[in-house]
Amino acid sequence: MGTVSGRGRRKTGPSIEDVARLAGVSAQTVSRVSTGADPVRPKTREKVLAAMAQLGYSPNRAARALRNGSFGTIGLLAHRYARTGEVLTTESVVKATAAEGYTVTLLSIEADNIDASDWESAAHRISSQAIDGLVIIRAEEATPETLTLPAGMPVAVSDSRLVGHYPAVTADQMQGGRDATRHLLELGHRTVHHVAGPEDSEPAQLRRRAWERTLEQAGIAVPPVWQGDWTPRSGYEVGRELAARQDVTAVFCANDEMAIGLIRALCEAGRSVPSDVSVVGFDGIALGEYVYPPLTTLRQDFTHIGQELVRLVLSQIRSPRSAIPRHDRVVVPTELVVRGTTAPPAR
Repeated sequence: MGTVSGRGRRKTGPSIEDVARLAGVSAQTVSRVSTGADPVRPKTREKVLAAMAQLGYSPNRAARALRNGSFGTIGLLAHRYARTGEVLTTESVVKATAAEGYTVTLLSIEADNIDASDWESAAHRISSQAIDGLVIIRAEEATPETLTLPAGMPVAVSDSRLVGHYPAVTADQMQGGRDATRHLLELGHRTVHHVAGPEDSEPAQLRRRAWERTLEQAGIAVPPVWQGDWTPRSGYEVGRELAARQDVTAVFCANDEMAIGLIRALCEAGRSVPSDVSVVGFDGIALGEYVYPPLTTLRQDFTHIGQELVRLVLSQIRSPRSAIPRHDRVVVPTELVVRGTTAPPAR
């Protein structure tokens, strides 16, 4: 229940003035922290946020939207949040938006076999959301034609077919694929086999293309690709087939989870990793460091990717007249992390 002030008016909770007094700042500064419209020194922001938490103060976002057209919310759209890349990128986006005084509204498409109508439905939902901008991650099947966004909406995209149509942040998939393949060739393996990700995934296609080009540049015939779907099960099933082939000594998997499934299948069949077969994954998930042997992988900096996505959207929100070119693209490097699953081939 609220309290009654000295003049008889009911007070329903702490006011912006209460927060200002506790934090030792002006009410205007508290408002700036609440709206995120203007930059505030980090230490000052921390004091204001701490005072808000202590008093239980929550900015009235609906009133703020009516006052200055800002909801203080960024939408986040993805197809299947359960996948590793989406989970880690989402975590980073949520943290980065919170640090700027914004909240996140999750928008998802869960259907396994999506078509244009699913993206049209998503576009309709986006247009009715109380959001100031939108981050899109891994919307593989979406195109500017199937996902028609409200005109003028601040947007930033990650690995998808929308790169080039909106400001984007991507991991250097090609460099990662080259580094993985070169690492195995430099160890002395005559060729490198590849377990690819889904055919509708842009990152998977880039990693596959890098593997093919690296072998071709080395004068090595490209072996048939093995098809996976990002899951450990698909890696395990491919591994059961590869285990019977004595000519296979090096495998580059398009993600860590398939690599872990592959390693289990090889070990169950009596093929030692890395003595008989070397394996490289991609992503750099935490589990990879603690499986046995520890997994050699290409680490993606998901934290940096999420932070850059938020920066691009907020830059458009705060400076709408200084529009970021739609083709603007931030490329985040990958890092080869060599552990225990790779070694020179047995003589």
